[in-house]
Amino acid sequence: DRELVELSADTILANAREHDVAFLVGGDPLSATTHTDLILRAVELNIPYKIIHNASIMNAIGSCGLQLYHFGETVSIVFWTDTWRPTSFCEKIIENRRRGLHTLCLLDIKVKEQDEASYMKKKKTYLPPRFMTTSQAASQILESAKELQVEDLINDNTLCVGAARIGWSDEKFQTTTLRRMADEVDLGRPLHSLVIVGKLHPLEIDYLKIHTLESSFDQLAIENNKSLQH
Repeated sequence: DRELVELSADTILANAREHDVAFLVGGDPLSATTHTDLILRAVELNIPYKIIHNASIMNAIGSCGLQLYHFGETVSIVFWTDTWRPTSFCEKIIENRRRGLHTLCLLDIKVKEQDEASYMKKKKTYLPPRFMTTSQAASQILESAKELQVEDLINDNTLCVGAARIGWSDEKFQTTTLRRMADEVDLGRPLHSLVIVGKLHPLEIDYLKIHTLESSFDQLAIENNKSLQH
């Protein structure tokens, strides 16, 4: 419950003075600054703590076939609204591409999202959960690249890997271009992640061919690597 953690951390810590308290999270427990802050506050209060590490998309994404030490900074892509269209995530993707590095994109999850009317009335009425798809993320990346005028580095032909439900029996990967990811690919139910490809090693190329949509993938990979040469 993000609201509880961010607004009522004192309650968690107060209970932890006298009782064993377990704080369960999805993914790595130290991937969020909110969780780190909770630990620092516990230390200040002399409350002992123990971290039990969990499976995380940060390392599980290696299942797509890209080597983990070829990844740059991870980015988060949020749902755009009519009045808020941030492009900072695209700027980080560009920096990674310039260095020849892959970019893991964590896609927005809206759970316990209040509708505007109930928020104004101070009523806790929540909208149905929303989970960003790889298609939506790819569309926002392409729009951002056009707005930032960096289509030499990110464009319709930029290679990407869509991943869905990693670790589940029905996990799915799809390697294609950003344009096809935006317009054609449906990876099914959540959760989704997207990787924007950097410079590819020959072994990565061979692995990505296992789940590519592109009949001319070898040529696309060659063009991708040429575009990232300095």
